[in-house]
Amino acid sequence: MMKVSVVMGSISDREIAEKSVKILEKFGAEVEMRVISAHRTPLKAIEFAETAEDRGMEVIIAVAGKAAHLAGFIAAITPIPVIGLPIKSSTMDGMDSLLSIVQMPKGVPVATVAINGGENAGLLAVQILSVKYPELREKFKEYKVEMAKEVEEMDRQVKEKNI
Repeated sequence: MMKVSVVMGSISDREIAEKSVKILEKFGAEVEMRVISAHRTPLKAIEFAETAEDRGMEVIIAVAGKAAHLAGFIAAITPIPVIGLPIKSSTMDGMDSLLSIVQMPKGVPVATVAINGGENAGLLAVQILSVKYPELREKFKEYKVEMAKEVEEMDRQVKEKNI
């Protein structure tokens, strides 16, 4: 069973995190959801990262705003791929979060998606997992075909002025 952890720095990140969870569940992944702060509960964050592999996690999505050090903090400890999901904060419209996640030092990579890009974080996790699970690759191809059909339908409606 594919296992992904979605960890948030704060419960206020839940709305965006749930977009990742929805995508992951659509593709059949088992999802662990947690709230752990790199700054306010650092020992818990260390334990989470150190035990992720033993718990069977295969990808971690770290959701955080403002200083947004959660993804990098976890990536510094675990060998598991980490996807950083920056949250739009009230301070700099999420640019602070994005830059905190994307500017990782050499040797500690964190894949990063757009600000509030919960769906893409989930999809990137699916693509990473599809290396190990070929059936996921096929489901992902089907997903892309369905997306194209939706756009084609929107185009048809616009051309016919039904929208």
